[in-house]
Amino acid sequence: MPTLSRMYFITAICFLIAGILVGLKMSIAHDYAAVGAHAHINLLGWVTMAVFGTFHALNPRGAATWLARAQYYVYTAGVLVMTPALYFLLTGNPSLEPVVAVASLVVFAGVLMFAAIIFRTRAG
Repeated sequence: MPTLSRMYFITAICFLIAGILVGLKMSIAHDYAAVGAHAHINLLGWVTMAVFGTFHALNPRGAATWLARAQYYVYTAGVLVMTPALYFLLTGNPSLEPVVAVASLVVFAGVLMFAAIIFRTRAG
């Protein structure tokens, strides 16, 4: 398995743990204000990163490119900033809205980079 795939899977499992902890906190407190952040942690962190890791495991030549490595760092940084900022925004800190907005654009840039990786990948 390429190192990049392993990095994605390690990062993904960390986001799954964080997502479960947020879900448990909401359930215990009966306060579901942060459900949007919980969903983003699980979908952008756990699911999407696992998909990225799987793609690179199946296409190891592409995983060694500078674009693939850069995409990992761009996307991961965006999700790492966006999800806690979104959590705090949804639980009563409206001053974090610009942080969420900018981090969301960074996440989107990471998705566009992954699209470029997919389109550049040749069969075989």
